[in-house]
Amino acid sequence: MPSQKVKVAIVGLGFGADFIPIYQNHPYAELYAICQRNEDSLKAAGNKYGIDRLFTDYKDLCKVKEIDAIHIVTPADTHAPIVLDCLKAEKHVACTVPMAIDIEDCKEIVRMRRKTGNVYMMMETAAYTREFLYVKKLKDDGRLGKIQFLRGSHMQDMEEWGAPWPGWPPLNYATHAVSPLAILADKPVEWVFALGSGRIRENYIEKWNSPYAVESMLMKFRDCDLGGEVTRSLYDTVRQYIESFDAYGNKLAFEWNKLEGEDPILFMGKEDAQRVKIPDTGDMLPKEIARFTRSMEVMDEEEKSHLSFIQGSGHGGSHPHMVHEFVMAIVENRDSAIDAENAANWTSAGLCGHLSAIGGGEKIYLPDYWNL
Repeated sequence: MPSQKVKVAIVGLGFGADFIPIYQNHPYAELYAICQRNEDSLKAAGNKYGIDRLFTDYKDLCKVKEIDAIHIVTPADTHAPIVLDCLKAEKHVACTVPMAIDIEDCKEIVRMRRKTGNVYMMMETAAYTREFLYVKKLKDDGRLGKIQFLRGSHMQDMEEWGAPWPGWPPLNYATHAVSPLAILADKPVEWVFALGSGRIRENYIEKWNSPYAVESMLMKFRDCDLGGEVTRSLYDTVRQYIESFDAYGNKLAFEWNKLEGEDPILFMGKEDAQRVKIPDTGDMLPKEIARFTRSMEVMDEEEKSHLSFIQGSGHGGSHPHMVHEFVMAIVENRDSAIDAENAANWTSAGLCGHLSAIGGGEKIYLPDYWNL
């Protein structure tokens, strides 16, 4: 293990502040600095968590040689340029989803990551929820059997979120629904075709030139017989928040619960089914950060008003798992579990899905990010 801790800076303190105490308690990390454009919010966070290295411009962080890694938690339409600047500064980079909102930016990040050799990780919460880790173990233990079909859904009322979300094309932010399917398939997405349905209000269409209330796509995974389905909505479609996945094997099947507060269902063949209590995942982590899988340990009562926490139910205990994987990838000098190629593939599945929907359902092949 390292003689020195990985020095990390966080950029963006919306739900990015949730990660501060996790880095502060990780045995191989040091929360070195935080960055936020709003100086009052920045100082408040610094006072609360005892941090005195405060920055209002991420570009200044890039110049600090002591910083090893930068974790980006900024609005979705800002990710690509910040990631590229940080990689060019030879920093390890973690970034919230999606990787980018343009396929060419995804390609550029993959190329830049290879050029620098530094760690990149897309911090995809859906890949580390307690529900997903439970089903991943079922798969790894052979209990699902051969997976026959996968389905993902992310339906969310974004009405109160503000910029840049009004009118956002639904599938341009699809990684929460795509990623569990791709991991279970253990293959990248090869091609997609999609359908747009319904229509959002006219003043929302103007921003992103996307009329659809709902976008759904079918995905084909490369070099196998497996396919998946993803449905996404953000506006003008009534549905309690759901960020779900279903997995159908020839031995067992798993379906996400339809209502908040219910337990998911395991189907065991014929008409046999049972609801299952999903266990906590703290025992999979170093003891110093294990408690952060429990949402009440992450935020105080004031912070629990943040919409990502309310609608995301604390992101399923995923935050400490993501931090641990990012830090250990740096410590062990290896690719992260969600490296640049995988992040680009999962992001591009949605981007290509939206292009397919706009194009009337044409079949679109994703770039081969492993052979750029």
